Amino acid sequence: MKKFILLILTLTVCLGGFAQFTPGDTLKYRISLKDKAATDYSLQKPEKYLSKKSIERRKKQGLKIDSTDLPVCKKYVDAIRRKGVHILVTGKWENFVTVSCNDSVLIDEIARLPFVRSAEKVWKGKMEKATRRDSLINKPLRTDSLYGPACTQIEMSKANLLHDAGFKGKGMTIAVIDAGFHNVDKIEAMKNIDIQGVRDFVNPEADIYAESSHGMSVLSCMAMNQPNVMIGTAPEASYWLLRSEDEYSENLVEQDYWAAAIEFADSVGVDLVNTSLGYYSFDDPTKNYRYRDLNGHYALMSREASHAADKGMVVVCSAGNSGAGSWKKITPPGDAENVITVGAINKRGELAPFSSVGNTADGRVKPDVVAVGLGSDVMGTNGNLSRANGTSFSSPIMCGMVACLWQACPKLTAKEIIELVRRSGDRAGFPDNIYGYGIPDLWKAYLDSSSKEKK
Repeated sequence: MKKFILLILTLTVCLGGFAQFTPGDTLKYRISLKDKAATDYSLQKPEKYLSKKSIERRKKQGLKIDSTDLPVCKKYVDAIRRKGVHILVTGKWENFVTVSCNDSVLIDEIARLPFVRSAEKVWKGKMEKATRRDSLINKPLRTDSLYGPACTQIEMSKANLLHDAGFKGKGMTIAVIDAGFHNVDKIEAMKNIDIQGVRDFVNPEADIYAESSHGMSVLSCMAMNQPNVMIGTAPEASYWLLRSEDEYSENLVEQDYWAAAIEFADSVGVDLVNTSLGYYSFDDPTKNYRYRDLNGHYALMSREASHAADKGMVVVCSAGNSGAGSWKKITPPGDAENVITVGAINKRGELAPFSSVGNTADGRVKPDVVAVGLGSDVMGTNGNLSRANGTSFSSPIMCGMVACLWQACPKLTAKEIIELVRRSGDRAGFPDNIYGYGIPDLWKAYLDSSSKEKK
């Protein structure tokens, strides 16, 4: 584990430092900056702020390193800090600094700095603190099926055939950006998962394995590798576990944490990102989204997600669980451009009533595809397998399969993989705003790609 800690510390310098946990602060603001004119970094020396793997991923896909890759200017960050606020996170792609304080007058002073574009309040309240630990970790039951009860959720997209052909995610790295990974380090059946490292963007002092169980169940859909107990959709992939969601409140600042998380994922060379998070209503109702905001550009999270494919990463995200409610629509970042937004079906291929629908405000098809999200087989926090409902689980089930497809088609770019997945859907000829392009046949996608390559 020491080598992972060293890697994190090295990249901390590039990303502007760890978030400073300030439990006494009651206000958080996003400070948007005008430029990076005072940068200490150069586009000609990306190794100073990107890992070797991250640089190689760009080169492989013919992607240029540009100004969005440059870290937020340290001189600007220091000037903001000197006003008396605490620096939480920085976001280089959208060029912002998120701070906390107790006095809004300090923000007024920061807003007058010549390099500041704007300041927006993204949180008001008090940090909740909780610790979860279960003392009893059980051994799950074995079955006659190699995949355990999870066989249907991979077979529906024929990704089990990718596994049979030797493509199980080996060499692919997936970041899971979620709310916490309760007991992942304690559950016996999860101890052979290749975890590259962890990082908490909400509270760096917290134990990411003692927070929410949501991320743990999400991870299990992809990463489980216990024959006859449960095999996930990418059992041989490597994983980064990143926490951006604060379960105790719903505020815009969580998108700032998410932005920092996905940029960190990029910097350490991640290939795919799964995020089973989405937002449309907040504790401050004046921040709630409207249908017209679902254009891929309004929400910070959506803008950040859209950057990912330009950096050579595939983002897979949940469509949302509002289909049966008054909102009904997908939730950011599901409206982002060049991401795979996943709706939920049951194991008979029927739409889950809660699965959010599209399209985007600017007319793009959403969701992109669907996977099992009603009665999904997942690992429970006590170490026993269980069932769960939500696009939170259809997303990682799909993400793991896409990782295996990309392993099988290594010459494709992130955007080409996204398009290949869409084209393989059973509704690709007539996509709609409910199922999108439908249930993808990823074995067919692989064969189609292989045949084109031979030509």
